[in-house]
Amino acid sequence: MKAAFRDRAHAGRELAKMLDEFRGTAAWVVAIPAGGVPVAAAIARQLGLPLDVAPVSKVLYPWTTESGYGAVAFDGSVLLDEAAIESRGVKPAQVEKATADARAKVERRLARLRAGRPPLALSGRTVIVVDDGIAGGSTMRAAIAALRRQAAGKIVVAVPTAHKAALDAISQLADETFCANVRAGGGSFAVADAYEEWRDLPDEEIQALLENRVR
Repeated sequence: MKAAFRDRAHAGRELAKMLDEFRGTAAWVVAIPAGGVPVAAAIARQLGLPLDVAPVSKVLYPWTTESGYGAVAFDGSVLLDEAAIESRGVKPAQVEKATADARAKVERRLARLRAGRPPLALSGRTVIVVDDGIAGGSTMRAAIAALRRQAAGKIVVAVPTAHKAALDAISQLADETFCANVRAGGGSFAVADAYEEWRDLPDEEIQALLENRVR
C-alpha cells in the first residue's frame, strides 16, 4: 500500500486540517514521545495551540523491540493486557522486568523533556493527544486512562494513521477521534508503512521541537 505521508511533520499538517475547529481555543496539544512529537508540533503550529508531552512507553514482549502487551503512562500507572500475557506465555518475571524497563524509560523522558516545568495541569481542559499512529493501541489506551485521572475535560485523540480495529476500540475511550489514514484488513499492521520517511527520533531532536512550541 502506498505511503500516505512524506514524514511526521507532513502528517501533522494534514491532520491539522481535520482539527481546524480547535484553532484559537483553549485546547492543549499533548504528544506521546517520541514519534508523536513532530506530528503534534506541526498541529500546534498550524492551529496556534500550546504543546506539551505526556511520556508513555510500551511494555514489550521479550522477543521484540516493537510489539507490546501493555504500557506505563506518565503518571506511573500501568496498563497490562492479561489475556495477551497468558496467550503468549509471558512469564511473571518477564512481565516484571518489561514493566520496570518501561517505567524507567518514562521517568527518563519526564526528567529530560519536562525538566524545569510543572506537572501537566489539564483539569477541565480539552486535550488533543497525539501519536504518529496506532497499531495495537496499548500506548494510547494508557495515555487516555492517565489523562482521565488528570480530570481532563475532553480527550480528543488525533493520529495520522491507525489500524481500523484498534482505532474503533480507542474511539470508545476518547470523546472524539481524528485519523487521516485508516487501514483495514488482516495480517500485520505497521505504522511505518504510512510514511515515506520513517526513523527513530533522538531525545535531542524532540527537545528542540518542544523548545519551539507555542506558548
